[in-house]
Amino acid sequence: MATETPSPPVTFPTRYWHALEDGRLQCDVCPRECRLHEGQRGLCYVRGREGDEIVLYTYGRSSGFCIDPIEKKPLNHFLPGSSVLSFGTAGCNLACKFCQNWDMSKSREMDTLADAAMPERLAETAVELGCRSIAFTYNDPVIFLEYAIDVAKACRPLGVKTVAVSAGYINDEPRREFFPYMDAANIDLKAFSESFYHKICGGHLQNILETLEYIAHETDVWLELTTLLIPGENDSDNELDAMTRWVVEKLGADVPMHFTAFHPDWKMQNTPPTPPETLTRARQIAMGNGVRYAYTGNVHDVTGGSTFCPGCHEMVVERDWYRLGFWGVTPAGCCHACGTNIAGVFEAEPGSWGPRRVPVRLLR
Repeated sequence: MATETPSPPVTFPTRYWHALEDGRLQCDVCPRECRLHEGQRGLCYVRGREGDEIVLYTYGRSSGFCIDPIEKKPLNHFLPGSSVLSFGTAGCNLACKFCQNWDMSKSREMDTLADAAMPERLAETAVELGCRSIAFTYNDPVIFLEYAIDVAKACRPLGVKTVAVSAGYINDEPRREFFPYMDAANIDLKAFSESFYHKICGGHLQNILETLEYIAHETDVWLELTTLLIPGENDSDNELDAMTRWVVEKLGADVPMHFTAFHPDWKMQNTPPTPPETLTRARQIAMGNGVRYAYTGNVHDVTGGSTFCPGCHEMVVERDWYRLGFWGVTPAGCCHACGTNIAGVFEAEPGSWGPRRVPVRLLR
């Protein structure tokens, strides 16, 4: 009996590239601007040269799908308590030594992309599963932006929101195409020093700051930030002070900030985990500089995970890990105690998904 021959990776045409005088093609999606000969792939590994164009190899393919709580993205002010259908592909355009999803973001094995779904099927699946949104996560969606955009287009008529979990390392033109299709974004502001981005991430800080200002001021995307605090690398009082002052000045006091705990991983196995008190200190510095919503993450901290009214300082959303407790946001999105507006995207009632994480297998 004949055996079935595995199908080769499907290629999808892209448009953010141009030809160079020396015959190479330059990818223009991100500041890396990889310059490719025939058959070469960029650092992200999912965009490469085939003939006279640069193609995407992961369109419609995923390393897996899960139903998560939206708070896990983390998004604390976007449809709290709701479930989100999460997925990623393979590859990444940064080279963070501390990557905590390295098995996906650093994957060079396209065969690991076992699950598949075209955009319309993915949007329909979210509705069938009762998910209010779809998250592009685990690895960075800017490297598969054509797929993410088509999924977002399929979601909108069905009332499904889309969420980008990204490092924001993307050039201006693709940035202006990609983010307007998103309803919410959590951007990793990995540090507030060029040396950290250069030495540990293989990137540049300024581009990330430009992405953040673009999202905050030129789109309607709900924005939250995450900083993974690594002992001795990006956790000094001076750096946290400068970062949080910049956020308030350039993005606004209502942009929530999440300070999360590092655990040894990938190429930083010998770096100690983040002490909980470091996260608490970062949260206090942020609030002292005017950040209205600052959170701790990857630790058990009900106070640091809960939302407090910036007006009267009463608790308005209690969180214990990813489980909601007390709910004090009125149907109008205001504090139950004093009527101060609570920034975010809220519905009249919170969701009740809880902390569950449920793997889902999608078939073609």
